Amino acid sequence: MPQLDTSTWFITIVSSMITLFILFQLKISSQTFPAAPSQKIMTTEKTKNPWESKWTKIYLPLSLPQQ
Repeated sequence: MPQLDTSTWFITIVSSMITLFILFQLKISSQTFPAAPSQKIMTTEKTKNPWESKWTKIYLPLSLPQQ
């Protein structure tokens, strides 16, 4: 039974890996990616609510005095 000649396997595998690497690099470099988003400066408008000028206290049911 003849032996399988494996002397060319190394160069075949290495050359195919290099070829795939080059192809992927070309494919990735041809794509256009969006630019980095710029920061938008937002100003918050302060609205005047009627309860902001008064002192209010919220009474929880558990904080009421015991009867």
